[in-house]
Amino acid sequence: MKTLGILGGMSAESTVSYYLNINRAVNQVLGGNSSAKMLISSVNFQEIVQHQKQGNWQRAGEMLAEQAKLLEQAGAEGILLATNTMHKVAKQISDNISVPFLHILDCVADNIQAKGLSKIALLGTQFTMSDNFYRDGLRERGITPIVPDEAKQKEIHRIIFDELCLGKIESTSKAFYLETIKQLSKQGAEGVVLGCTEIGLLIQQSDCELPFFDTAELHSQMAVDFVLGE
Repeated sequence: MKTLGILGGMSAESTVSYYLNINRAVNQVLGGNSSAKMLISSVNFQEIVQHQKQGNWQRAGEMLAEQAKLLEQAGAEGILLATNTMHKVAKQISDNISVPFLHILDCVADNIQAKGLSKIALLGTQFTMSDNFYRDGLRERGITPIVPDEAKQKEIHRIIFDELCLGKIESTSKAFYLETIKQLSKQGAEGVVLGCTEIGLLIQQSDCELPFFDTAELHSQMAVDFVLGE
């Protein structure tokens, strides 16, 4: 079994889901009391959020690259960044380590294509929905993203940071997300990328007819395949 290094804490809520998903899946395969070998660097999310607000992605990337190097030095054989938004600085991280970087867009695109889909609604933080790093990353992998208008992006973003990252689940927010998905479906969306690792805490596949691609779940499975050497 390989040792996985996780860059976490962005937010703590989603990092917990990664930890549980990976360990449960490994245990299901290996049985007994088996669990995954993981090292976790949990950063202070407030520091990252401040850099995001200031547009100082360079410093945020440096912080995460430093932590990734520490994980590698501690024995991590691969690095997973447990958040969608901070994949904006994925290259900074991967350029500073010598072990594999498990990129979230690779597993997301693979799963979308496996279902024969190509036009997908994208929900996430406003950075993820509006910046080119995520949308272009999907396009480079053969997926056409559709995003909500700016006003809806702002409300989706607010719900993530003011509610989901703090463990708050509000029925009105759930209804807003589902109505947004319905509108994107009318624009041709064939499925929905839950492009923030907290969104799966609010809405589930049973809430919608369009297929969901829960990035936290897909990324966790990618991690399981890595640690088990598959």
